[in-house]
Amino acid sequence: MTTSTNGSALQAPPALDSVDAILRALDTQRYVADRGLATSIYLSLKLPKPLLLEGEAGVGKTEIAKALSAITQAPLIRLQCYEGLDISHAVYEWDYSRQMLHIRLLEATGAAREAKAHDIFGPNFLVKRPLLQAIEATASGRPPVLLIDELDRADDEFDAFLLEILSDWQITIPEIGTVKADTPPIVVLTSNRTRELHDALKRRCLYHWIDYPSLEKEMQIVATKVPDAPSRLARQVCQFIQGIRRHDLWKIPGVAETLDWTSALVALGVAELSQPEVLSTLGCILKHQDDVQRLRSGLYQELLTDVVESAGVPESGVVVSDTTAR
Repeated sequence: MTTSTNGSALQAPPALDSVDAILRALDTQRYVADRGLATSIYLSLKLPKPLLLEGEAGVGKTEIAKALSAITQAPLIRLQCYEGLDISHAVYEWDYSRQMLHIRLLEATGAAREAKAHDIFGPNFLVKRPLLQAIEATASGRPPVLLIDELDRADDEFDAFLLEILSDWQITIPEIGTVKADTPPIVVLTSNRTRELHDALKRRCLYHWIDYPSLEKEMQIVATKVPDAPSRLARQVCQFIQGIRRHDLWKIPGVAETLDWTSALVALGVAELSQPEVLSTLGCILKHQDDVQRLRSGLYQELLTDVVESAGVPESGVVVSDTTAR
């Protein structure tokens, strides 16, 4: 038993000492994982090594880090990657405005001549970014969960910079020295594979590809995440999404879109799919106008017919006029 900052009692984190324990722990966070993913997570914690998760957008990669943070009761430190990401935004930078104020204060008091470099470039003026935060946080005894999200969005040079950190868990700050982690943080890297990551970076990680789920697994995810959804509606939504994924669209909807659409339909009081609800809520699952137009031009009728027929409802209940489709 542990105690929170407000004095209330907290349950001790579960012992993640087996793959089955990982599966049970993820289940408490309403994350539906297969055994392959649970095995990768277990080995990442046991060895320990960073875990690189690749897959299409919206399949649950980021949620793994959030679930691990909740399970281990460790802080989640997130570095969101983007084009042009550099050391000043990922590791540290100096608070130049405070440094200038300090220099002026020294000049005003006549102490500027006696001032040394560490008076200006010291810890008090250091702005710590996610990677430095993660390394220093390990001194508290419980390693944090470091999420390096969408690494493929950053430039190739950033992969090379991460090599030292992922190998030695240390960061060198020229003005201060080397900061080294007492114990490695729990690291989860995600990539949507918009570019290939460096082989040297991959060698330092365990790797797992998260694919789109099967129909049965996606239904289980919906039942877990949106328990208020009628079972008939949940099945129809998953079948419809599975049908969309068989077509070549600009952006295939992921599990996140499945959950958004189900939640929207539940909020509208829909018990089963029909033409009006599908047409009016396409924005929940499709994010490109070309994809929306393709479904409105008739593809949605084909998909909806397949869904309703598989449920044993007469096909006549899903036919609409061309005017409605537009």
